[in-house]
Parts: sequence; C-alpha cells; structure tokens
Amino acid sequence: MAGPAWRWRSRTQLAAALRSVRALQLQVPRAEPLQAALYVHWPYCRKRCSYCNFNKYIPRGLDEAAMRSCLTQEAQTLIQLSQVRRISSVFFGGGTPSLASPHTIAAVLETVSRCAHLAADAEITLEANPTSAGASRLAGFQAAGVNRLSIGVQSLDAAELRLLGRDHTAEEALGTLEEAKKLFPGRTSVDLIFGLPDQSVASWARGLEELLQQCDDHVSLYQLTLERGTSLFQQVQQGSLPAPKQEVVAEMYESAREVLRDAGFRQYEVSNFARNGALSTHNLSYWQGSQYIGIGPGAHGRFVPQAHGQSLREARIQTLEPDNWMKEVVAFGHGTRKRTVLSQLELLEEVLVLGLRMDVGLTHQHWLQFAPGMSLWDVFGTSEEVKELEAQGLLVLDTSEESHSLLRRQPVMQSPSSRWR
Repeated sequence: MAGPAWRWRSRTQLAAALRSVRALQLQVPRAEPLQAALYVHWPYCRKRCSYCNFNKYIPRGLDEAAMRSCLTQEAQTLIQLSQVRRISSVFFGGGTPSLASPHTIAAVLETVSRCAHLAADAEITLEANPTSAGASRLAGFQAAGVNRLSIGVQSLDAAELRLLGRDHTAEEALGTLEEAKKLFPGRTSVDLIFGLPDQSVASWARGLEELLQQCDDHVSLYQLTLERGTSLFQQVQQGSLPAPKQEVVAEMYESAREVLRDAGFRQYEVSNFARNGALSTHNLSYWQGSQYIGIGPGAHGRFVPQAHGQSLREARIQTLEPDNWMKEVVAFGHGTRKRTVLSQLELLEEVLVLGLRMDVGLTHQHWLQFAPGMSLWDVFGTSEEVKELEAQGLLVLDTSEESHSLLRRQPVMQSPSSRWR
C-alpha cells in the first residue's frame, strides 16, 4: 500500500500532466448544472475526542433556536446565490449533529425545500453518536426527513474506545446500530478507525469481523491521522504512546479489504465499502466533482455564485467559531469568511484527484463534462508522468473501444486518508 508521500507525489505528477496541455487554460468554462448537494455542519459535541481536530465546540448555554435560525438563513442565502434549482442530497455532519433536536433538522430541510426542489427520495444523511441516538430520538430524526444514518462506532474494543476518548461503550454502539437498522434498513452506515497506537492486526480483524455480524450495508474505514493540537498527537510526540508502524497499518488495511470483500462489500472508494448498492450518493457527489453548498460554522463548499453573474466555481469556507458565524449570518445572511475563485485548470485538478479515489476512476464521458472537446487521451496519452505510473503498475489509461478511455488507479494505490469533510 502506498503511503501519503507517494500519494501526493502522484498528484503532483498528474497535475503536471494537466498543465502540460496549454489548451486547457484556454477552455471556455462549462455551464454548471443547476443542482448541488448540501452539507450542514453542526459544530457541537459533548466532549472532544483525543484524535479529533475537526471544527467542534463544547456548548455552554447553547441557544439552539438561534443556531437553527442561522442555519436556515444561511441555507436560503447560499442556495439563492447559487441559483441551483435542485438539491440532490443533504448531509448533516459535525461535530455531533445527533445532539441537535429533530426540530432543527426538520427546519433546515423545510427551508431547503422552499428554496429548491428536494426530491422525496433524496438521500438525507445524519451523523450520529451512540450516546445521543436513542430509539425515540432516531425516530424523531426519521420523522424530520432523515433517511440515512452514519454511526460513529470507531471501535468495539473498550480499551481502544478509552484511548480515542469516546463517550460510549461497544454495547451502546451495537444497540444504536440495531435500532438504526430497524428505522433505516439498508441505509445505516458505520465508521471505524484503525492504525491506533499499540493496535494489532489481530485485534483490528476481530473487531471488524464482530461488527460485520451486525452491521448494515455500508462501512467506512478511516486510518488514524495524528493531528497537531490533539491529545493523542501530544501523547505520541512525548513518547507515552508508540507511533503506529506504517507496515502494520498497511496490513490492517489490506486485511480489512479482504474481509469486507468476502462479506460481499464492494470497495467503491478508498475508505468506503458498500453492498446491495448502498453507496453514499452524497459523498459520491464530492468525488465526482459536483457542486456542493456548505452551511454552518467552518463548512466548506464548491459552487458557482450565479446570482452575481459569475461563471467560475468558488471554493468557500464559512467562519469557524459559532458565535462569530451567527453574528455574520444575522448581519449579512451568510457567514462566508473566505472565497477563492477556481480556475478551469484548478477545477480539473480536483476532478482528477477526487475521481482517482473511486474504483471506477475517471471515464471519458465524465471527464468531458468538465473539459468539453478534450478527451482523457488528449490530456494524458503522451504524458511522461502517466507513462511512468503505468510502468509501475499504479495507473491504467484504458483506451479500448469498450471503455472509450478510462483513467483509473490500480488497487495497490489505494490508501485510506482522513475523512473528506
């Protein structure tokens, strides 16, 4: 399994192949489809886990009505700014969005439906922590419009849960999973983390196999990233915990892929596995380079602000700190702190890098949606960088008549990373 250094070196090589085609910079930007996915960030948690550096806060005197009002206001503002007519999916992430009341979730979805078309069967996902997702609360989220649940199980080992700073037990996680499957059959996902200090391949495999006896049809595996500013990073830096050995982590990943494949799961993305067609359509919109709107403190987005007469996408980041974000939403209708216009070349680089996370890679037809009139072969067919990766068996540029051109990385390239959000 290739490590992060290889992954970023490959990205540089492939981006160089893009830049070598000067005509790309002369392309007329394509017209964006009038639809987008929507990500909603709930920034609050009961406690901070030892490994987590997400934008999250421990609430003190939270005014949920004020937060709800600002979420709905920002959703309305940014949807209108984008001028999209359809929201393809909604994802409530965090933080711990299962700490929000079902009333807040319903209010956001009602606002979205007023501003754009939200199909009755659109995927509406909520991330849940086992200690804030009892049966009645889950039923409340379902009544509010949620139809898919993502449960942060992380581990079924008591010692590992303590190490990660989780506030639930394995029994609580499995109980939440059982209740979720009743309400969201075929649409319940679980998250697991591997590559912990002192974690063995055997203990990881035991936990995964135990989970597979009770899980639904979607599993996400995330390799632990030791992030600066977290207590786990500090413990490893100080030597009180051993740094995970990369060869052991690699073996964990490969063994998990094999176990999941034998259980009928398809690895459709670097970190994500599904069976019975239970792929996350919201996350697929990221990896396929679709527009998405991010609302809430610290949320990210990629969309064209067409109401301003623009034709290029902007990368947007909302103000991080919740109280400051709410003040900005009240004053301006949104809390966008940073806007970066993406050139056509930068957009294609994102489409390339994200597309190579998926098992299907980049098809010719999909690529042409972003680079009209310029096939994958035109861009990469004579690239020395691509030829080098092909020679190493790490990339496939398939130009057979059946595929009509396909750029796909080989399984050996697949390496788990921090979750996309």
